[in-house]
Amino acid sequence: MTMAGPTIRLVVHGRVQGVGFRAWTVDTARRLGLCGWVRNRRDGTVEILAAGVPAGVAALERACRHGPPPADVTAVVRTEAPEPPPACEGGFHQAPTV
Repeated sequence: MTMAGPTIRLVVHGRVQGVGFRAWTVDTARRLGLCGWVRNRRDGTVEILAAGVPAGVAALERACRHGPPPADVTAVVRTEAPEPPPACEGGFHQAPTV
């Protein structure tokens, strides 16, 4: 699968672990037709690498500013990634914690 459009990295801060944020992100990204991954980080944040059409990437970023109902997002830091994630062949998935 080749994704045309931007690739972004989001780091989501707040109460975002233990609230279903990763599963919610996978569902949201797949509905938007994106590829990439989401993972917990040991510092308590959630990291997302996503690629796809600009409207889908923007929609995921907007959605992550709220997250699933139990989450309490305090900040989302976006950076542009230089190339699509290697996981584009497999769609969007959860990756191991780092």
